[in-house]
Amino acid sequence: MLSRKMNFSGKYTFGNQENYEEFMKALGVPEDCIERGKNAKFDTEVVQNGDEFTWSQIYPCHTTTNQFTVGKESEFEMLNCEKAKITVKLEGGKLIMKFPKYTHTVEIEGDKLIETAVSGEITLKRLHTKKN
Repeated sequence: MLSRKMNFSGKYTFGNQENYEEFMKALGVPEDCIERGKNAKFDTEVVQNGDEFTWSQIYPCHTTTNQFTVGKESEFEMLNCEKAKITVKLEGGKLIMKFPKYTHTVEIEGDKLIETAVSGEITLKRLHTKKN
């Protein structure tokens, strides 16, 4: 069960990202899709009710929403737009998602939502700032 203090809920504005192109290439995403996505700005909206989450990434042309419960298997749309069933874990205040080709970690630091995805030697880092 999540600590009452651990609350991911909120609306976040995309700030920046590191290693996007290299990471997406490692996942086998086609070049044209990488080009379209590398400068895409999006908002993230998280609704948390205890261990249950609705996690949406809102792009100009579409929205991706994943619903999951910590500790229970759920279907996700991954960064490369494929789907996978995984079980989200909570470790040290971080949400940990182990997908077939990468591990995705999400944490809150102050008003920042930090996403880190690791595939082999490549790390994608995305930083979002909470909207007031």
